[in-house]
Amino acid sequence: MQAKLYVGNLSFSVTSEDLKALFANHGSVVAVNVLEGKGFGFVEMSNQSESEAAKKDLDGYDFKGRKLIVNVARPPKKKPAGRKYR
Repeated sequence: MQAKLYVGNLSFSVTSEDLKALFANHGSVVAVNVLEGKGFGFVEMSNQSESEAAKKDLDGYDFKGRKLIVNVARPPKKKPAGRKYR
C-alpha cells in the first residue's frame, strides 16, 4: 500500500488546511491537494503505516456533514496515443 490516499465525498467548503488538520492526527502529512468544486482530494502521508491508520480510522468518518470515502490513491490512467489536432 502506498502512502497517498484518495479522499472523496468532501463538502465543497473543505479546504486543504481542513484536510491536513484532520489527517495530522494520524501522522505526518506530506502533501494535501483538494480539487475545489469537485468534492474530492488527495492526502499523502509520510509512510505506509500512517496511511493505513488514517484510512482505517477516517473511512466513513463524518466530516463537515458528509461521510468521507478514503481509499488508496490509484495512479492516473495513461491516455492512448491518438490523432493530434489537424
